[in-house]
Amino acid sequence: MRDTDLSQWIHEHIFDEGSQQAETRTRLVMWITLAMMALEIGAGWWFNSMALLADGWHMSSHAVAIGLSAFAYAAARRHARDPRFAFGTWKIEVLAGFASAVFLVGVAGLMVFGSVERLVTPEPIHYREALFVAVIGLVVNLVCAFILGGAHDHHHHDHGGHGHHHEHGHDHGHAHGHEHQHDLNLKSAYVHVLADAATSVLAILALMGGWIYGWSWLDPVMGLVGAVLVAVWAKGLIIETGKVLLDREMDHPVVEEIREVIAELDAHEDSHLTDLHVWRVGKGAYACALTVVTSDKAMTPSLIREALKVHEEVVHATIDVHHR
Repeated sequence: MRDTDLSQWIHEHIFDEGSQQAETRTRLVMWITLAMMALEIGAGWWFNSMALLADGWHMSSHAVAIGLSAFAYAAARRHARDPRFAFGTWKIEVLAGFASAVFLVGVAGLMVFGSVERLVTPEPIHYREALFVAVIGLVVNLVCAFILGGAHDHHHHDHGGHGHHHEHGHDHGHAHGHEHQHDLNLKSAYVHVLADAATSVLAILALMGGWIYGWSWLDPVMGLVGAVLVAVWAKGLIIETGKVLLDREMDHPVVEEIREVIAELDAHEDSHLTDLHVWRVGKGAYACALTVVTSDKAMTPSLIREALKVHEEVVHATIDVHHR
């Protein structure tokens, strides 16, 4: 991949068969999640179960997040060839993940408020009915995880074939190669479903404890535990998506690999990489802008660009060479 065909690369790699499959499955999971969300919230309110209500509200956050994921796929595809997006529309997906994480923080706050209220002023709970609904919720979450998991595995299979074949003698290893090729949008939806399954388990435990042992306090306590889980997950997603949105990639291994390329080309050992900027532009794709000062007349932008081809994740490079 070189600069001249960047638009084609973005369209072919971001909107490949795996992305289309992920979009279809994400949309299906969104509708399933919305239906189960309505059932859990209604049942939690009717049966006075804070744990069930917490799980329902938690699921509502996932419905919004998964809906954002589906919308992001559609929007990114629709504007894929819009020249106003200098490096494509992949960050629409990342922005959707960031928005869902912020929404999760608000939901966690509401869960804490409701749980504390039930601790202070407890109300009778219809344990058997609420437990039945919670079990259904867990089954639905596991089904949704299976649906999204299929698309997740498809992406891993697709990206697994991108090997880095080095024609020169050394080996960089590329231990990080698969790590940054994840579809962050799909990962966001997938982890949402897994987290929701965890809160469903908490609701079931709380209702069983109250039904069997009379521990009515366990229901709102599990609501608090669920709120903490939501907040922790939201923090992780904010950090992960915020890193991409703010282009905080200078600690990524690909940066050091670019430096190594320049060092290997430096025949007179007097070249200096005076400026280097690296940022992510897609799933496992990075752009860079660099400036080299050297007295080596053989060191040219074309030579550096050719050497960078060994790192397939570098899909766009702006190179400036100053000769002394």
